[in-house]
Amino acid sequence: MIEVTSIRDRSFHLDSPGQSVMDRAGVLNVLYTQCISAAQLHERIQSSSMDAKLEALKDLANSSRDVTFAQEFINLDGISLLTQMVESGTDFGDLLSFTLTAFVELMDHGIVSWDTFSVAFIKKIAGYVNKSAMDTAVLQRSLAILESMVLNSQDLYQKVAQEITIGQLIPHLQGTDQDIQTYTIAVINALFLKAPEDKRQNVIRSPKPINDEMAHQLYVLQVLTFNLLEDRMMTKMDPQDQAQRDIIFELRRIAFDVECEPNNSGSIEKRKSMYTRDYKKLGFINHVNPAMDFTQIPPGMLALDNMLYFARHHQDAYIRIVLENSSREDKHECPFGRSSIELTKMLCETLKVGELPSENCHDFHPMFFTHDRSFEEFFCICIQLLNKTWKEMRATSEDFNKVMQVVRDQIMRALTQKPNSLDQLKSRLQNLSYTEILKIRQSERMNQEDFQSRPILELREKIQPEIMELIKQQRLNRLCDGTCFRKISSRRRQDKFWYCRLSPNHKVLHYGDLEESPLGEVSHDLLQEKLPVADIKAVVTGKDCPHMKEKGALKQNKVSVCTVSVCVSVSYITVSYCVWTDGLNALLGKEMTSDFTKSDMDTLLSMEMKLRLLDLENIQIPEAPPPIPKEPSNYDFVYDCN
Repeated sequence: MIEVTSIRDRSFHLDSPGQSVMDRAGVLNVLYTQCISAAQLHERIQSSSMDAKLEALKDLANSSRDVTFAQEFINLDGISLLTQMVESGTDFGDLLSFTLTAFVELMDHGIVSWDTFSVAFIKKIAGYVNKSAMDTAVLQRSLAILESMVLNSQDLYQKVAQEITIGQLIPHLQGTDQDIQTYTIAVINALFLKAPEDKRQNVIRSPKPINDEMAHQLYVLQVLTFNLLEDRMMTKMDPQDQAQRDIIFELRRIAFDVECEPNNSGSIEKRKSMYTRDYKKLGFINHVNPAMDFTQIPPGMLALDNMLYFARHHQDAYIRIVLENSSREDKHECPFGRSSIELTKMLCETLKVGELPSENCHDFHPMFFTHDRSFEEFFCICIQLLNKTWKEMRATSEDFNKVMQVVRDQIMRALTQKPNSLDQLKSRLQNLSYTEILKIRQSERMNQEDFQSRPILELREKIQPEIMELIKQQRLNRLCDGTCFRKISSRRRQDKFWYCRLSPNHKVLHYGDLEESPLGEVSHDLLQEKLPVADIKAVVTGKDCPHMKEKGALKQNKVSVCTVSVCVSVSYITVSYCVWTDGLNALLGKEMTSDFTKSDMDTLLSMEMKLRLLDLENIQIPEAPPPIPKEPSNYDFVYDCN
């Protein structure tokens, strides 16, 4: 065995199984190169020339990302050298920025413990954060160092917490640099995570701050880091807590403009009945004791906080939503209480409130830095969106989960665009109506990579004629069943009816007047008038009809027939209009162009494609068919059945 000792006194055995001589030589060569490079940079960063020192620090910052180089540089006591340079306070600007960058890169490898640093170094780094005007790069690196110190050492947490105050962190959140805001939030989250539970709760709740300015700063800090939200989200409502019950009474008072009745006013049963009625109108699940609706966590008391904020700060919108839905009797009312609770839970899930900070999450929403009560305002915008979407979907209580899914989609799509303010968010949500969401979903399904490949497109083209023939047969069958139309006289009276249907052999249209609307189909024998399909030359609609031009009538709910053309004006029912125009065009051998046909084609084609591709899920479909093999030289291998 031949043993070679590296410069770092580490042994490498050159007879390792599966390793060639060239591989082992390459490893030794890399180690030697990094060792030399580390020694040279260790010397260069101590140069008296500022320009040479700056270039050396730039190279060090880049090279420190390599773990092999980092190990060699650390073995030369490089970390201590960098900390001494920072503590000396002689470097500024780019020199200090690259020094801190190299320090961060070296420490990220986890080779050196964070507990080894002095109080002087911590104070120096904290000083860079506490300064009102500091180079952006230096500030960013300093915040990253403080976060790592807090997360990696309980002892350093105590020291960092003594050096950083709320008033010194708030300006970094109120700036416009997103990186600085992100790093500042990371430091705040780290401090809250490492703080003892009693101290953390005291800071979050902070009943009486020193002064109004400190109260404002503390609240901004709490809201932006969502720590207060997490606390309220995980707090159950106590049905026996009168202060919490008073919030529900306040919601009732604002919505219905009633004052809390004294205990001796009316019978107990009468007051209970009145409260139950109002709580039902407010949309609570538990009409008798709505406090029970807030015992589930999440969202806990946070949902009630949001409802109260909406009622007080957007009173007109709150009253409109509650009264609008409480007065409906068509089962399409949107329950405000239940919607608010579920919406709060959804927003917490969307913004990951209550979850630990993640290094892999890069979501940044600048709009939350534009308002002191940004989350509550976010809720107010979304609850109005939910009510609007509910009406657009004409939803009932059975459709509640469907509506919430659509609202989640609307919110996620709006947040993806990173609105800079809550007003921008509101504007973008207004453009994402339920109809628009359906169009986007359909477009996304059709634009998926699988649906745009050549084989899929060829399959679609092959299936389309079959689907069109199916639609054509459906239209002709509807014409054979017949339709009853209202007949308008010259005096615009709609006191009679007439019926039209196609013969089973598709050659004659039978029609005639009726005294009243039939309950079922009308026999061909009762329809005296006939029009051979062969005599129909064209199908025209709307203002192109001759009788429309002659009489100047804008709307007529009848089908005019003549020996030259069949004129269909405005539809009796939109579907009937589309069915008859499509059916007549099909009889004439022309294309069916109604919106109804396009919708049916899209729906049926999509369903048929999904069914045919069901067995190919998660299978890569090739762009081109496999090549056809050459013919064999002979066919002697074929079995002769005779």
